[in-house]
Amino acid sequence: MGAGVKIGAVVLAAGLSRRMGAPKLLLPWGERKVLEHVVVTLWEAGIKSIEVVTGGYREQVENLLKALSFPIQWVHNPEFAEGEMISSLKVGLTHLPQDLEAALIVLGDQPQIQQDVITQLVKRYTEQKSLLVVPSYQMRRGHPWLVDRRLWSELITLPAEQTLRDFLARHADEIDYLVVNTPSVIQDLDTPEDYEQMKPPHSSGAD
Repeated sequence: MGAGVKIGAVVLAAGLSRRMGAPKLLLPWGERKVLEHVVVTLWEAGIKSIEVVTGGYREQVENLLKALSFPIQWVHNPEFAEGEMISSLKVGLTHLPQDLEAALIVLGDQPQIQQDVITQLVKRYTEQKSLLVVPSYQMRRGHPWLVDRRLWSELITLPAEQTLRDFLARHADEIDYLVVNTPSVIQDLDTPEDYEQMKPPHSSGAD
């Protein structure tokens, strides 16, 4: 990570996995679980301030996080059942340390996340100090994306009827797109079919 630049991450892990029919964040992914793989990838990419927002399956998710070999934080979103993704993001940003300059917005159900993409996002931000750095694959916007602290208050106070899509549209001219050559930034796990198609071989207990 760039010298002196402090970047954290909010991992959105509050969903109910309705379409999956099972707690997808706890599904096997190689030798780890889905959410565990996401968090470990962030840590190994140099992101040491990680805030996971829990909701559905709270106890199981928090037990998984407690068992990690490195320190991360988690916070519960009490409105997880009614709120959209933005409600969890608001909770996560509110609980991040005050000395961070920017935050990665990460999906807990995106175990395809690549360390190299995280490193490239951080490098671009460190060099340009853009308000927003968003990965793009074949002209499609993806995750994780990075938001400068100067925009956190706007996100935290976003009206309930507005979405992250509205927020990004409002700042369209300020987005610094990082073109990547991996579809991992636009993939997440929503259905059993997604999981069966994408899971790595030898995911213990997945068969």
